[in-house]
Amino acid sequence: MQLLTDRADAYRVGRAEFEAIRDRPLGTDRYELLDGEVLLTPSPSPVHQEVVSELVTLLRPLTPPHWSVLSGPLDVELRTADGDTVLQPDLLIAHRGRLTAKGHDGPPVLVVEVLSPTTWQRDLGVKMAAYAQAGVPHYWVVAPTTCSITIYELGPDAAYVERHHAEGQQRVEVTAPVEVVLSPTGLLGPARSAPPT
Repeated sequence: MQLLTDRADAYRVGRAEFEAIRDRPLGTDRYELLDGEVLLTPSPSPVHQEVVSELVTLLRPLTPPHWSVLSGPLDVELRTADGDTVLQPDLLIAHRGRLTAKGHDGPPVLVVEVLSPTTWQRDLGVKMAAYAQAGVPHYWVVAPTTCSITIYELGPDAAYVERHHAEGQQRVEVTAPVEVVLSPTGLLGPARSAPPT
């Protein structure tokens, strides 16, 4: 029986079967459920974790008390037309009132995904589409390999519209969901953004 697929129509599972799969993990990988398809994501790299840590440090003081900045893995349960969806974004700004014992119920304020060689197609494809369909208003994508960040906002047609893109030391001023100035180089952490000595 095939459990983990790259094709949504190859093997689909319900929520109960998904939870049973996660109860017997095969290693340190993360499990997500996208419209009934089980997605397997390898453990993140140190660079990936540096970006997430920098964003948490940057965003936490800027968020109002009724929001929370959280790093993954944390289950985000989304309602989509195609089936059960439980995703684990790399970072999110959550509504405190929607936090549950297991994760976040419904669309967060912001989702950030940090691209890697094994996840970039999914993060810019099916996951991005699922976040849009579920009504996540803000979606940011950080690409460490190209040292870039792209800021998307949900448009009136329920699809993401690119609002900003920056590379290297370029700076981008974001006004929503929080006011912040972002620089891709700065997100790679002090050790990576400092000039060589």
